[in-house]
Amino acid sequence: MKASSINTIKSELEQRTHKDLLSFCLKLSRFKLENKELLSYLLFESDDVTGYIEAIKKDITFEFGQINYSNIYYIKKGVRKILRRANKQIKFTELKLAEVEILIHFCNSFIDFKIPMQKSVQLKNIYLSQVNKIKKAIMTLHPDLQYDLTRQIKIIEEK
Repeated sequence: MKASSINTIKSELEQRTHKDLLSFCLKLSRFKLENKELLSYLLFESDDVTGYIEAIKKDITFEFGQINYSNIYYIKKGVRKILRRANKQIKFTELKLAEVEILIHFCNSFIDFKIPMQKSVQLKNIYLSQVNKIKKAIMTLHPDLQYDLTRQIKIIEEK
């Protein structure tokens, strides 16, 4: 089965009743956890984006504290898991400023928890790719924000 285009779905949804739309949303939330998380964000947390970003930062810090440091394999696995969750939450907000703030916190936590980048090329590549991703996202923001956030990036790169 081929999925319809967004425009086709939008026009069809405009013709449906409120009750139908509600049942569609509930069905979507049952089939995949990510759909349920997105609906939760849209309904309960989209009004307070700064609070949502702070909650994500706390989660990232907590998760870095829970990484198993006994083996480099477990460290890589833990870092990728944290990054995957952070990217999913960034996708929900759809804001470049939120993306930059969360990824800067990820990079700071990466350094603060003394992840051994020198022992693993993959860990170093993960870190460097996030720094590059931050730089690209900063270029799309307002010039005043660009200046402040670029200073934060320089501090991260010096560590």
